[in-house]
Amino acid sequence: MLDREPQILAGRPNLLLITDKGFASRQFKRDLTRWGVTLLRPNRRPEKSRPGQALLKSIRQLIESVNDILKGQLDLELHGGRTFEGIAVRVAQRILAMTAAIWHNHKTGQPVMRSLLAYDR
Repeated sequence: MLDREPQILAGRPNLLLITDKGFASRQFKRDLTRWGVTLLRPNRRPEKSRPGQALLKSIRQLIESVNDILKGQLDLELHGGRTFEGIAVRVAQRILAMTAAIWHNHKTGQPVMRSLLAYDR
């Protein structure tokens, strides 16, 4: 992807790429070094621990949590869009609606800021 779309790296020095164990080839590591990208992935069994390993569990948990909210609470798998632009607009609408609900809870002094139960269908 980075070979075909070099503009992704433009203006992003010291980019950190977080992957799973499957991205462990020497060629991939050489390419990332050439592009100035740092790779953070879980160690395979024989490998020694590298910097940043302690952060991976919490980062992966955060990513899974966000995905779960987007898919479950915001029904993003059932967006109904037929074009890329239509999908992007529907996703943005739902994220903005959730943001507005959280902001409203904050401004009205609700005891649980992130609860959206009152706004659920």
